[in-house]
Amino acid sequence: MTYLSSPRRPAALARQLALAVALASGTALLAVPGVTDAAYAQKKKKGDKEEAGKPVYTEAFVKAYQPVDTALKAPGADLAALKPQVLALVPLATSPDEKLALGAMMFNAGITGKDPALQFQGVELMLASGKPAGDELGRYNVVASQLASSLKQYDKAQSYLQKAIDLNYSAQGLTAADLQLNMAELYFSQDRDQEGLKYLSDAIAARKTAGLKVDERWYKRGVSIAYSGEIVPQVYDFVESWVADYPTEANWRDAVNLTRNLNEFEGPVMLDLFRLGDRVESLSAKNDYVAYVEVADTRRLPAEVKKVIDEAYAKSVIPKGSDSWVEEQYKLATNLIAQDKTALPVLERDASAASAQLRTVMAAADALLSYGEYAKAAGFYEKALGLPGADKNLVLTRLGIAQVGTGNTAAARETFAKIEGPRVPVARLWSAYAAQQAAGAGTSAATGS
Repeated sequence: MTYLSSPRRPAALARQLALAVALASGTALLAVPGVTDAAYAQKKKKGDKEEAGKPVYTEAFVKAYQPVDTALKAPGADLAALKPQVLALVPLATSPDEKLALGAMMFNAGITGKDPALQFQGVELMLASGKPAGDELGRYNVVASQLASSLKQYDKAQSYLQKAIDLNYSAQGLTAADLQLNMAELYFSQDRDQEGLKYLSDAIAARKTAGLKVDERWYKRGVSIAYSGEIVPQVYDFVESWVADYPTEANWRDAVNLTRNLNEFEGPVMLDLFRLGDRVESLSAKNDYVAYVEVADTRRLPAEVKKVIDEAYAKSVIPKGSDSWVEEQYKLATNLIAQDKTALPVLERDASAASAQLRTVMAAADALLSYGEYAKAAGFYEKALGLPGADKNLVLTRLGIAQVGTGNTAAARETFAKIEGPRVPVARLWSAYAAQQAAGAGTSAATGS
């Protein structure tokens, strides 16, 4: 997903969807109703009965229409020269049948003459006739929306598109979801990103409420627009739902990376993001592993550092012997683990004392978390929450991670929801991961982190 390489909006962002509607391609001519039958063109005499289903035109309209129609169909017809004559017919088209016939003529002339404005005027006239019905009505509204958008008449584009959505219109290669996504695109085309994101978010919520699957493109588009515009917290709304519904390794990698790119986290926050990145296998570059080792701090969390470097070696992301600093940290971590494990029972005992201070309790909790002793770690984090001076958001983050480790994903999500401040983006990713684990989705979880 290349748009995550930079938070800046691309200079030429392709916003409009190419909807699969034949008329919108500008190559499909309409069948024009026959307006040459004099029997139906004459004004009805008193007492004449109108034949059911037969179009009726005024004599004045037919006399004006026919020569223009003939001229347009002549080989080498010059639309630019004939356009004034076409437009002169508009005041004469007063009945639904006349509006439909003239609208089709204008639409076709607009296609052959490459005149989108005339095409648009034609399809608007056909819709104003009230004659199109069923799928044809939905189709014409989609075409009108696309033409209006190409002419930058966005209010009309949105109005016609909404009518097609209300009609639940669909066609081969075109779904109702496509239409809704294109509605969001109309907002984005006008640089009304906040409104477009809200529309997309509301559409997602409506589908979820109805128990329907959300098209992944909706999430990706929301993430792309919110990320490129650095629109928060909306970007995290889309990211959290996206990886929860589509928890692929690639999606998780993008989610973790964009969260890193949009923020300048301090070491402790970055550590908890790396822990998640490790679980969802989003760490893929040497710099990822080196940064993880740095924020973990070999002297504080030797077991976690050793595990991380072992992974880097196993994946050949950092070949053994290729980096002297990494080698040094690995040796130091290996030597400290035995000493660390010997001291851990004493640390647990001291942290369990009623008089234990915050520093001791947190040291025990962090050490146990790094060794994968999640239940014990959770207990000490809960104790730390009640002690004066505790960094509530840090403690809640680590408590939630420990709860995920124990499999208590419901409690973990409740814990992550309480977090405020700079840690919110990380907490929301962890919450999505907890939801994924609860659903039994299959990303691997690293032990001991």
